[in-house]
Amino acid sequence: MEQQKLNPAIVYVLAVVGFLCCCIGGIGFIFAGIAYFIAQSKLKQAAASPQDYDQSSVKAMNTAKIVAMVVLIINVLYLLLTVYRIYTIGWDELTDTFMKSYEEAVKAQGQ
Repeated sequence: MEQQKLNPAIVYVLAVVGFLCCCIGGIGFIFAGIAYFIAQSKLKQAAASPQDYDQSSVKAMNTAKIVAMVVLIINVLYLLLTVYRIYTIGWDELTDTFMKSYEEAVKAQGQ
């Protein structure tokens, strides 16, 4: 019987998308959480019947799970920081600071 291979590509893609979205207030935790859940469920399937799965692909999926977990932690920390900043500074002050920075950037470009 041929051994099945786990494909960690989708986990990596979701983790990278989650990492890129962490700059948007930490909402990348959604993608990273999905990636972690997929990797965890695939590894549980492989642990239930280890003789049916290629061990190198199991190791690759474990690495992908670790990457997803790191991205998930980064996103959750950034989300907490964003919530803290909104709570302490206030939304209006944050948007005013952003608009001033945006206007300075536009002036610096000469537009």
